[in-house]
Amino acid sequence: MKKIFLLLLFINIGCQSNSEEHKEIEDSEKFSRDLQDIKESGKLKALTIYSGTTYFLYKGRPMGFEYELLKRMAKDLDVELEMVVAKDENDLIKLLQEGEGDLLAYGYTITEDRKRKINFTTPLYLSHQVLIQKKPENWRRMKLHEIKKQLVTNAVELINDTISVKRNSSYASRIKNLSNELGGPIIIDTLKGTLSTDKIIKKVVDGDIKFTIADENIAFINSSYYPILDISTSLSLSQRIGWAVRKTDTNLLAAVNQWLEKAKKTTDYHVIYNKYFKNKRLYKSRVISEFYSLNENKISPYDDILKENADRIEWDWRLLASVAYQESQFKPNRDSWAGASGLMQIMPATAKELGITDPYNPNQSLKAGATYLKQMLESHSNVKDSIQKIKFALGSYNCGLYHVKDAQKLAKTQGLDPLIWDDNVELSLLDLSFPEHYNKSFIKYGYVRGEEPYNYVKEIFERLEHYKKFIDN
Repeated sequence: MKKIFLLLLFINIGCQSNSEEHKEIEDSEKFSRDLQDIKESGKLKALTIYSGTTYFLYKGRPMGFEYELLKRMAKDLDVELEMVVAKDENDLIKLLQEGEGDLLAYGYTITEDRKRKINFTTPLYLSHQVLIQKKPENWRRMKLHEIKKQLVTNAVELINDTISVKRNSSYASRIKNLSNELGGPIIIDTLKGTLSTDKIIKKVVDGDIKFTIADENIAFINSSYYPILDISTSLSLSQRIGWAVRKTDTNLLAAVNQWLEKAKKTTDYHVIYNKYFKNKRLYKSRVISEFYSLNENKISPYDDILKENADRIEWDWRLLASVAYQESQFKPNRDSWAGASGLMQIMPATAKELGITDPYNPNQSLKAGATYLKQMLESHSNVKDSIQKIKFALGSYNCGLYHVKDAQKLAKTQGLDPLIWDDNVELSLLDLSFPEHYNKSFIKYGYVRGEEPYNYVKEIFERLEHYKKFIDN
């Protein structure tokens, strides 16, 4: 009777395991948005995590290893890139399967468990997991062998000790496997999935936790700023790091793989990798900066002035910040080849009209820029949609009000809507670069390099979306 009971118990556990695995496969096939759908929509949604190597904001500019690669890939695929930031790393696979993103673009360790749920791309690089621990406080006055005596140098020493990691991370899986391999328990202290790896490593520095684990390349760049960290104890063999797509999206997987295989053979790829995982100087500059989005809720040194002037024209201050970055990259002493100066790149005649006495003074420049933008908004009072009106104002700020008015006239003759910027007047502005259009009798102000206002408006709104993800309003 006892044997029968055990057999039934074993069968029941096996059935539950198979049922759970079957459910995982079903969940992975619930949603599909393959390459053709992405091409038709014109947008690739990249699901990622906000971290100091993947995707972040620094001095008003979106940056990150994944972000820079994704920008290049989206351009090659001829689609726009939308970054979708998961608040909790534990939700990444679930969000991918539910269609929140098309591509999971994060330094994700390829594991058998994850491969049951998602399809990984060709690996971006290899890494291995290392133990991150703190050296003694007086380590600089100690000899190397004295430091080593106070550190864990062999994984066996971790038995019955505690390591702090996120629940669904590959690091948690590694601790479980390590416990089995060593024949003794290593206790997992589960951290919130909302914490970035950088912040967890900082907890070791601050003494809030004793140990954590990270991929060696991430550990290396962090230890370059925090020399009190020891990262010399390896806890795994080399592991493959990749991106991932849904099980159903096979054409997207093939396209991403093809792009990655080609990109990895270029110098550009290795320059980007070294920029985020090897360049100690750049990393140190970011970590101490107020304008690094992992540290402060700031975009630039001029945020207070930007907010004050954005209120004057009833704009989201982050939009005005995006305009200022587009104009000068927040460099108040910048001069353009055309003679424009300052944060908002005001031309001399306009500066005189607006009462600017010092074009390099950030207060004067931002006040004048906001005033001029308000004038451009009022000049397009017949445009009723508020976002479209802002785009007309920005286009006019860039290339001149009367070139935009010409483009509206041209749009009307082309069967386009003269009161809509997107896919209408912006296209007519592009046409005004060609003589068959700018020589028409009703075009008063002639040639304009239409590509400049076309890209100008798009880039400002694209940057605004990045700012919204990182910076509270």
